[in-house]
Amino acid sequence: MSRIWFAQPLETVATWWRIDRRDGVSLGFTTHDGDLWFDGLLHRAAPGMMPAAIRRSAGFDADSAEVDGAIAHDSISADDLAAGRYDGARVAVGLVDWQSLEHEAIYAGTIGSVTQDSDSFSAQLTSRKGDLARDPVPRTSPCCRADFCGQGCGLSAARFTHEGVLTAFDGTHNAVAFNSTATPAQLLGGELRWLEGPYAGIAMTIVALAGDALVLDQPLDRAMSAGMRARLKEGCDHTLATCASRFGNAVNFRGEPFLPGNDMVIRYGLPS
Repeated sequence: MSRIWFAQPLETVATWWRIDRRDGVSLGFTTHDGDLWFDGLLHRAAPGMMPAAIRRSAGFDADSAEVDGAIAHDSISADDLAAGRYDGARVAVGLVDWQSLEHEAIYAGTIGSVTQDSDSFSAQLTSRKGDLARDPVPRTSPCCRADFCGQGCGLSAARFTHEGVLTAFDGTHNAVAFNSTATPAQLLGGELRWLEGPYAGIAMTIVALAGDALVLDQPLDRAMSAGMRARLKEGCDHTLATCASRFGNAVNFRGEPFLPGNDMVIRYGLPS
């Protein structure tokens, strides 16, 4: 957009921000006193929420931003913040002309840490420039570095994803049991995404087995009942033996299981 903002003594400009959560929910807000519809999303008036500060630089240093707000709007609740529904969500902040609806994004990033204090919250935003600080060069490892059914693995995620129905819930051991076509052993190390219930949309990792039940990495402190549906993705221990025997995918194995380790450096020759 070629518009120059704040070029006139009087402008009809408001701030907007958009939140795309990892569970597929998108929320839009604006500092205008009325709701605004643009970019395919209704941005609701939320004068209690304001970007505290936005710093942009021309270099490679990550830009910083922060959003402060009140937990007053129906779209943002203390329970959702505590459940981590906003962790890692994508955020865009910009300006909008509330008469012509011309708009432009001035910041894009993800939500990092969220702090909560009674009826208010503060979200620290991480700029996309932060990706430039990541080292893209892979390191050698005996196990596969690729994400299961992700880039480099080559297997279809749909093939190893199943829908299950909750049959038992054990809040003491943080374990759940499902009626599914996949066995618990196949699901170990995989992912569970709730489709119904108080955790709908939230993904959890299956870290252990308790008999036929699945132990999850996040606490289950809300009431749950049998019959709730979830999407279950099988897991992989990232070893060459499993990749070859269970999945028949050794050709795409991203690891070096036969590469000598650091202990080779301290070895010394022995007389024959």
